[in-house]
Amino acid sequence: MRQRSLTALTLAAVLAATTGCTVERHWGGNTNTGGSGKAKVGLVTKTDTNPYFVELRNAARAAAQANGADFSALAGQFDGDNDGQVRAIENLRQQGANTILITPSSSTGVLKAIKDARDAGVLVIALDTATEPADAVDATFATDNFAAGEQQGAYVKAALAGTPPKLLMVDGTAGSTVDTQRHGGFLKGIGLTDGSPEIKGHTAANGDQSLAQQGMENLLQRSTDINAVYSMNEPMGRGSYAALKARGLTGRIVMGSIDGGCEGVQNVKDGQFAATVMQFPAKMAEQGVLAAVEYAKTGKKPSGFVNTGSAVITDKPVPGVESHDTAWGLQNCWGGKK
Repeated sequence: MRQRSLTALTLAAVLAATTGCTVERHWGGNTNTGGSGKAKVGLVTKTDTNPYFVELRNAARAAAQANGADFSALAGQFDGDNDGQVRAIENLRQQGANTILITPSSSTGVLKAIKDARDAGVLVIALDTATEPADAVDATFATDNFAAGEQQGAYVKAALAGTPPKLLMVDGTAGSTVDTQRHGGFLKGIGLTDGSPEIKGHTAANGDQSLAQQGMENLLQRSTDINAVYSMNEPMGRGSYAALKARGLTGRIVMGSIDGGCEGVQNVKDGQFAATVMQFPAKMAEQGVLAAVEYAKTGKKPSGFVNTGSAVITDKPVPGVESHDTAWGLQNCWGGKK
């Protein structure tokens, strides 16, 4: 790794303080387009504290080091910090990135910055979250979130063993691509629509555990006659479980979730969730970096949507739904392993 001058270090600190985004490492130089030989990979995540994005960043850094690529990581200050992500893209271009990997906080909020980068010859790949339209980036490496939601819904339906669902739904951020896809996939998997009377209530919790607990508490004040819960991600599943436990309802609820973090798999093992659907953020990051290396060497760009897969994790398998147990899940989960 090249030694940086005090001036470069000072510039990096100034950028971190003034751009509204966090900074991991910077390198100087003009933007290099494909075929220049040296991959300079910039990563922009939604935040730098969420364990999911920490895993993605660590995997991207390791893949860059293993393949001789320069690497720099920036992030928004919070989930939804579109302005911070726009500034991060601009900063990475100034630093000389020839590939930018991004998990967009908004599928539409960073489109102009992405277009400017692509017009300048930078390869832009979305990780985890697709843009709208999808072809605003060169390619997307991500979970098929509709399919993941469908897996969760199919599991919950099978686990109910023919009993009609009485369902509460805990959604993420209204209007976001991931939330919409997982929600729609779950309904298809369980065999319902948004207008189905089997849905007894829903709340939006923006991915937050505390908000999910509050939302579930509010829903349960209206009725406790439920037997199933959809949670868009594991933190919201944990919040929902806390509210259900306070009401003494956990023993008769089938709750599924999506993420596949190590804590979430442990939640399944401990009986808080019946199942979770695991994603593979390290695979997204690794494949993104390999595409960046190929682009730098040959100018060849990936295209379209690349599904990095998902898997149901449960210790209570059901007919018709392929799954792995929590022992497998704890071997393959992301985040801190106990």
